[in-house]
Amino acid sequence: MLPADLVDLAYLDPPFNTGRRHAAASGTYRDTWPSLDAYLDFMRLRVAAVRDVLRPSGSILLHCDWRCSHHLRVMLDELFGPQRFVNHLVWAYGLGGSSPRRFARKHDDVLFYSRSDEYYFKPPLVPATSNRMKGELKKAGDVINVPAINNMALERTGYPTQKPLKLLLLLVNACCPPRGVVLDPFCGSGTTLVAAAQTGRRYIGIDVNAEAVRIARRRVAVIASPQADRARWRSPVVSGRTEEH
Repeated sequence: MLPADLVDLAYLDPPFNTGRRHAAASGTYRDTWPSLDAYLDFMRLRVAAVRDVLRPSGSILLHCDWRCSHHLRVMLDELFGPQRFVNHLVWAYGLGGSSPRRFARKHDDVLFYSRSDEYYFKPPLVPATSNRMKGELKKAGDVINVPAINNMALERTGYPTQKPLKLLLLLVNACCPPRGVVLDPFCGSGTTLVAAAQTGRRYIGIDVNAEAVRIARRRVAVIASPQADRARWRSPVVSGRTEEH
C-alpha cells in the first residue's frame, strides 16, 4: 500500500475492455471481462485506490477510448466530484484502419480530474498554425496531435499498446510540478516512468506483468537525468496486483 498524500500526478492507461488478448514481440496481456459491469467494478476499485494516494493538489489522467470513456467519466464524477473535472483531452494519433460503416476511429480520450482546486498545471506550448502567429508558440488546446509509434520507431519496445514518449512528456510536464511524484499503476513498458525521469520527476510504476516490469526497469535504468541526483531520486518499478497494460 502506498501512503496517502504521496502522489502529484497519476496517469492510468488501463486495459480498454476490448474483449481480446493483446500480443506483441515483447509481451502479452488479457483485455477481457465477463461483462461491462465487471470491467467497471475492476476500474472503480483501482481509481478509488489511486484517488486516496493523491496529494490535495494532485491530479489524475485516465487514458481510455470510445468503448468506455463515457462510463469512466461518470465514475470519475462519482469518485472525485463533477466539480473536479478539468479537461476531456483527445489524443489524435492518425494511425488506424478505416470503415465503410463509420468515420475512422483515430483518437483516444484522456480524462483529467483534480483532487482539489489547487491542482498544478503549466500550459504546454505548441507551434502556432495561423499566419498571424507564424513562427510563434501558443498554449495547447484539448486536442493533442502526436503520432502513434510506428513500426520503425527507435523507442518501440515490442510491448503491446505502447504509448509515444512525446505524449507522456507533454502530459507530465503540464500536470506534475517539478520534482513531483508520478504514479502509473498500469505502467506496461514504462513510458510514463521514462517521461518522469527525463523531466526530473520521481516515479512509481506498478504492473502485474513481469515482462512489462523488466522492460520498464531496463528503460529507466539507462536514463541519465541532469535535473536529478540518481541516488536520491531513484524510485520503484514493481510487480503489483493490477491488470497489465
